Amino acid sequence: MYDLSIIIVNYNVKEFLLNSLSSLYKALGNINAEILVVDNASDDGSIELVEEKYPSVIQCKNKKNVGLRSATIQA
Repeated sequence: MYDLSIIIVNYNVKEFLLNSLSSLYKALGNINAEILVVDNASDDGSIELVEEKYPSVIQCKNKKNVGLRSATIQA
């Protein structure tokens, strides 16, 4: 059980996503948190970079851009 869940919806904004994740990890300190990224079929390398630099981030990889309102996380 986590104290905090953070969900980020991403679509082709790799640098913003990496900056956000970096800031979050610095700010979280000892807070027991999970970070989830819902990626809407980015083709800018976002998924690969998150996997490489932040392997603890849970990713939902949509096959098409379903937008913010329709973005869902499927377990």
